[in-house]
Amino acid sequence: MHTIRGHHHISMLSKDAKLNNYFYQEVLGLRRVKKTVNQDDPSMYHLFFGDLIGNAGTELTFFEMPNIGSTVRGTNAITQIGLLVPSYESLVYWKERFEKLEVKHGEITMYAGRDALPFEDQEGLRMILINNNGEKIPDSWTPWTGSDVDPQHLILGMGTIEITVRHLDRLARTLKDLFGYVEVNYSDQEAIYQSVAGQSFGEILIKQDLGPREKPGKGSINHIAIRVENEEELLYWEEAVRERGFYTSGIVDRFYFKSLYFRESNGVLFEIATDGPGFTADSSIEQLGKDLSLPPFLAERRAEIEANLTPID
Repeated sequence: MHTIRGHHHISMLSKDAKLNNYFYQEVLGLRRVKKTVNQDDPSMYHLFFGDLIGNAGTELTFFEMPNIGSTVRGTNAITQIGLLVPSYESLVYWKERFEKLEVKHGEITMYAGRDALPFEDQEGLRMILINNNGEKIPDSWTPWTGSDVDPQHLILGMGTIEITVRHLDRLARTLKDLFGYVEVNYSDQEAIYQSVAGQSFGEILIKQDLGPREKPGKGSINHIAIRVENEEELLYWEEAVRERGFYTSGIVDRFYFKSLYFRESNGVLFEIATDGPGFTADSSIEQLGKDLSLPPFLAERRAEIEANLTPID
C-alpha cells in the first residue's frame, strides 16, 4: 500500500537569517538542526529548525533572500502553518510567553475543530499553535529540550497546514484521488483532508478565495513537502503524479533526503520527500546545526561559499 505518512517539512522565505535564527530558536524553542545553503543557489542560507534531530514532520526551513520585498497576501498560496502543542494549558503558556516577548498574536480560538492560538513571526509569517490534546503523534518525534521553553509545553511538530486557492475542488481532488487523503469535511468555501485518518500531523485545510494571487516576499511560504518512507515509494509517486498530468522535477537528491517537486492545478508547489537518510548523515546528534554543513557536491567550494555568507551566530 503506497501511503503519504504526513507532512515532511515546509519551506519559507526570509529577508534576514540572523533575525530568523533568533526567533525560531530563542522564541519558539526549536532546535536548529542544519545550517546549510540553498543547493540550487549556494549564495543563500538554508536553515532547518525542528525537534532533536529534525525528524520528518517537525521541520521548518527558511531560505534567506536579503533583497526580497514584503509579501502581498492573496490566493493560490500556502497561507498558514499549524504547530502542535501538548494541551490547552500549553496555549495559555504560549500566549503569556508571546506577550512577554512582544510577539504579534491573537486570542485563543477554535481552528479546524481544535483550540488554537494564532501568531506571526517578525516577518509576518502566519502560524497557529494547535492543541494536540493527547492525540497520537509520530513515534519518532523527540522534542528538543535545550531551550528555555517549559518542557511541558514544547512544540511537538507540524499540524494543520492551510492552503488558499481559487479552485478548491481541484486541490481537493489531487489530495483525495491522487494521494489518498481522507476527506474530513467539504464545503464550497473550506475543506479538510488528512493523510493519516483522524490525525492532525498530516492535515491540510483548503480555503477558497477568488481574489488576486499572492505575491511572495519575506514571511511567505514557498512549498509544502509531504512524507514517504523511501526512494522506492518516491519512484511510485513520480509515476503517479506524471500519470495525473502534472509536470515533475524528476527525483532530486538533497543528500539529507530525496525529493520530487510538482505544482498542482492552482500553482501551489508540492514536494514529496523521503524520511531518510536525515540530518545525522553528516553530523553527530550533539553537533547538529552548529557548523555550516554542505552536501558532498558542494564540499570543495566551502571556502568560497563561506566567504559569501554573513555570520548569523
